[in-house]
Amino acid sequence: MIDVTDWVRLLIVCVVFTATAGAIAWFAGLTKPMPFLGAAARAVVQLAAVSAVITFVLQHLGLTGLFLALMAIVATATSARRAQTGWKGTWVAVAILIGSVPSLGLLIAIGLLPIKGIALIPVGGILIGGAMTATTLSTRRALDTLRDRHGEYEAALALGFLESQAARFLIRQPSAEALLPALDQTRTVGLVTLPGAFVGMLLGGAPVWQAGALQLVVLLALLAVEVAAVAAVVELVARGLIRRASQGSEVRLT
Repeated sequence: MIDVTDWVRLLIVCVVFTATAGAIAWFAGLTKPMPFLGAAARAVVQLAAVSAVITFVLQHLGLTGLFLALMAIVATATSARRAQTGWKGTWVAVAILIGSVPSLGLLIAIGLLPIKGIALIPVGGILIGGAMTATTLSTRRALDTLRDRHGEYEAALALGFLESQAARFLIRQPSAEALLPALDQTRTVGLVTLPGAFVGMLLGGAPVWQAGALQLVVLLALLAVEVAAVAAVVELVARGLIRRASQGSEVRLT
């Protein structure tokens, strides 16, 4: 049970970190402070809401499935908004789910993940979140590349390439840059980072080897999920199923 003093310390630390992020972004000319204040406020509200219902959700498998579905919907909306794709952004759901759903199913099928909310929600959230990040980054890079290198795209068409072939040729490598965070996290795990699954299991009293084994599985699953997401984005953009609603190129952090 956290006492009043601990709550005060927690509040102070959160305010300091949020204010620091906003101040640095403002003084460095990166963006306005408001996105950071808004993100922090949303995090407080959302975590409070999740904390209030999570115990009840974890006890009912049906509600666990609905919670995972909600995660996927929010991930899709977030990715579509970041990529500024408008209503066609719903296609990013394909990229987010094409790897995360089979990966979660495989972990359940082989018995590494019990069919319980306490296991499904954290691991499912990690996979969906990783897919969302890779989808957002690769979609932005792919659409920016098509805009900035439109002359090369037209030249490829003049040489006889199909529209999808020309687009695919241009966007593959830029889109693949979205995989760098996952690759670096996997390469440096244990040396630079100790990811959440590992730390959480240790804090929960699990043996170190068991925590390490689970974290290894999660990291490798994330790699597969994110590669699948990026590959799906390339194909969807190349086929014209994902397009930017407007040609505005500004980076929106709100």
